[in-house]
Amino acid sequence: MLATDATILSRSTVFVSGGWAEAIAEERLSLTNPANEQHLATVPSCGADDVDRAVISARAAFESGTGWGSTTFEERAAVLDRIADQVEAHAEQFAGLVALEIGEPWQLSYLHNVTRPVATYRYYADLLRQRSNEEVRPARAWSGDIVVRSEPLGVVGLIVPWNSPHTLTSSKLAPALAAGCTTVIKPAVETSLDAYLLMEVCAAAGVPDGVVNLVTGGLAAGEALVTHRDVDKVFFTGSTQAGRAIGRACGELLRPVSLELGGKSAGIVAADADLDTLVTQLRRLVFGNSGQVCYMLSRLLVHRSRYDEVVEAVVELARSFVLGDPFDPETTMGPLANKAQHQRVAAMVDAAVADGAKVLTGGGRPPGVRRGYFYEPTVLTGLGNDAAVNQQEIFGPVVSIQPFDDDAEAVALANDSDFGLGGCVFTTDGEYALTMARKVRTGTFGVNGYGPDIAAQFGGLKDSGSGREYGPEAIGTFEYTKSIFRPAVDQ
Repeated sequence: MLATDATILSRSTVFVSGGWAEAIAEERLSLTNPANEQHLATVPSCGADDVDRAVISARAAFESGTGWGSTTFEERAAVLDRIADQVEAHAEQFAGLVALEIGEPWQLSYLHNVTRPVATYRYYADLLRQRSNEEVRPARAWSGDIVVRSEPLGVVGLIVPWNSPHTLTSSKLAPALAAGCTTVIKPAVETSLDAYLLMEVCAAAGVPDGVVNLVTGGLAAGEALVTHRDVDKVFFTGSTQAGRAIGRACGELLRPVSLELGGKSAGIVAADADLDTLVTQLRRLVFGNSGQVCYMLSRLLVHRSRYDEVVEAVVELARSFVLGDPFDPETTMGPLANKAQHQRVAAMVDAAVADGAKVLTGGGRPPGVRRGYFYEPTVLTGLGNDAAVNQQEIFGPVVSIQPFDDDAEAVALANDSDFGLGGCVFTTDGEYALTMARKVRTGTFGVNGYGPDIAAQFGGLKDSGSGREYGPEAIGTFEYTKSIFRPAVDQ
């Protein structure tokens, strides 16, 4: 059993230059176990001084004569494979820490914070072994050719949210290291502990000193990292509100930035949808991780001919979850990650009821549960697409169901959103599915289910952000291109 004593889990250090150093910041932040609301640990609330030390470490590791940016692809691939090996060696610790930090059931935590990250590190290691960073093109305006070369940007700041911390760290860290960049990671406060374990893993994997650095903290640490004069790129995953602020700061500095933000994705249920497939997928795509996933299908648009049947099935699905201790094998849904998130979800559902929504199941804390940030899986009906609950990201186990009469209405409702991150259509007609997929404006779209895949780019448009991660292209987001013009040999 993972030790939960706060005196054991609490940390006072940052990770810089390949080792632990006492944080300069004296203030400490308290972490709370969301399943029982008990104190879990404390970590440093870093500010500009600690961030500056981490960035200096990363810069030195990048620019030294034998710096990370000058290593071979094979050397970087070997390091990525060793990180994967070390994550596997510490699998139970990773799964257990995240279960403690955000209340995700242990089995799901293992999938999200061990299985998927390991696959991500190995995927980019494999890509490196097949990669070239130079392409020769014939010149069109003069006699000669052009060498187009990709080179690492330098020091990158990675700001990671709490909802799936190691999956979302690895999706940035792996391609950044593959590109030859050095990194400063700032995790969400709630998931600082597993980030400390990742630093130990990187050290054990032989990551060169300074290539990976860690600072913990809240807004002050994030602002210091985003605006630091020596950071070459920022990659942020989190709320749209925070993403706007980061985008403004990076725009002022003319600094590249990738923003993977919120979503309000629609699931379109066609008249011919297979109900068993729908319910199986909605277990994950509506209520997975207590609904705390950016691409969740928090709006269901159902053909009127199937509306009553689908509503009944979704209500039954919502009532089937077992809420409880994340370490209990019987638990299928944990609490929300923190008090603020619990209050936000409750307030949005209460506002929807005030607007006229019908709560078919859920709508509050489970009966008899007094401790922990638990919120029942909730199904709402009766509101139009302009209602706040259908326009704003909830980030909780709440789904709103609306009927539609024809395909044009379904597409219009799906696109009537400030977000554009995910979406799905449920149908047994493959051609119809592709037709609908092509019409919905979103970065990712699935047929009878979906989810981010390492091999395909993931990201959104509109208020869901800009830039992409995953796929071979992700390495390029941490590079710049240099064109080298060469005259013909006989000149």
